[in-house]
Amino acid sequence: MRKHSVAEAACLAGHGIEGDAHAGDPVRQVSFLAARDIADMERRGVTVTPGAFAENVVLDGDLFERVEVGDTLDITDGPAFVVTQIGKDCHNDGCAIKRQTGTCVMPTRGVFARVTRGGMLRPGQQIVAMKAGTAAAQ
Repeated sequence: MRKHSVAEAACLAGHGIEGDAHAGDPVRQVSFLAARDIADMERRGVTVTPGAFAENVVLDGDLFERVEVGDTLDITDGPAFVVTQIGKDCHNDGCAIKRQTGTCVMPTRGVFARVTRGGMLRPGQQIVAMKAGTAAAQ
């Protein structure tokens, strides 16, 4: 289901984004995608906008090049997440984008997480990824 940009979204611990179709899913409560992955699909000739892949959060930068399952994503003055899955299986014969282009970024580039601390998500917040005693700001 295509998503649209909002000014803010309430994340509920152990549940997901309030009102989202994936809320309550124990593994994929919130989905993240890098803006560069959306731009890559545009370079392939697909007209897409943030939300076209049903992702909840679009992130600038390369933080998702380094995250792994089990890493924590901490949003400054907002919610926190634990990464539960990288990529996903496409439904049936794939989404409309995959059928049009032969490829889709979510099966390999989508990052899925569970909400561990509730809070508000807003554009411009900083995300810090933490793993085994290290932190990389984004």
